[in-house]
Amino acid sequence: MDPQTSGEARRQRLQALGLNSADAEATFDRVAKVAATVTGAPLAMVNFINDQTQMFRGMYVPRAPDASPDEVTSADAGITFDLSNSVAREAPGDYGFCPHVVAQGAQLALDDVLDYPRFAGNPLVNDMGVRSYLGTPLRDNTGMILGTLCVADTSPRTWDPQTKELMHDLAQTLVSEFRLRDSLLAQQQELFAVFDGAPFPIMLTEGPRHLMRYANGRQAVVFGMGRQYLPGPSELPGLRSAGVFDAMDTAFHSGQPITHRASLPTADHVGYQEFDFLCTPVRTSPGAPISGILTVAMNASTVSDPHAFSVNVQQQFERLGAGGGSAPFPGQPG
Repeated sequence: MDPQTSGEARRQRLQALGLNSADAEATFDRVAKVAATVTGAPLAMVNFINDQTQMFRGMYVPRAPDASPDEVTSADAGITFDLSNSVAREAPGDYGFCPHVVAQGAQLALDDVLDYPRFAGNPLVNDMGVRSYLGTPLRDNTGMILGTLCVADTSPRTWDPQTKELMHDLAQTLVSEFRLRDSLLAQQQELFAVFDGAPFPIMLTEGPRHLMRYANGRQAVVFGMGRQYLPGPSELPGLRSAGVFDAMDTAFHSGQPITHRASLPTADHVGYQEFDFLCTPVRTSPGAPISGILTVAMNASTVSDPHAFSVNVQQQFERLGAGGGSAPFPGQPG
């Protein structure tokens, strides 16, 4: 199978970029709105596709005709049907026309879906009344196809060469977003190099299920090493029982750092030890939604000033978005 269109390869790449979920993101919603505006289409999506699921992180859908003036834009004019409350941001991997775009690695233009027996019976036709479709491969800065930028209409229409070219150009504008995410990932790796030698447990989890993304050596010794990209609560039941993942839930959904104190047995110590678990929300790019939680377990034997350390951790990740590098942590060599 072509590695550029392999579902497993895309899943791994989307996972690395923090895009392997259906969470809405303002950057992609704006691109979808621009696509609808420049093409005059009522429906537009930025669709990422892994090996099983389509995830519409960017979406522009028609609003109800009686929507308030604050809700209606120029692109809404003339729309007589409402999908704004009925379109989910996730779909099965074989739903609609976007999987065909990814498989072919080329733009797909359907002026009238019913003219194509291969596509006329697609559920998208019955579920949403789609009659015309234009989908463009969405490539990242490495050339891998991650999904599509697409527009659709409930009436047949001709997708002229200029419109097709506009969609290619608009898809290309997202390459800089993927390049930025790669840059921030590289900077995270620099931080991980610092974390590897830290005398206290550190782990980074992803998403609301707290999938294990990184753990330093001390984490493995004290609490255990969860398997990568599996849910932390099931991989580290001791921390779950101690309420650590509940605190991580709060940090993830509030976007604010949370400190949780717990006493629990550890693999390297007889009896119980008391830790302050600092749970800090992180993002994969500036302005992006919270993508995960960096959790650091501190106690008096490893960190002399937990407050100073917590402030330093937050500053380290804030510097990533500003293009700064990493710095030593308090108590560590420069």
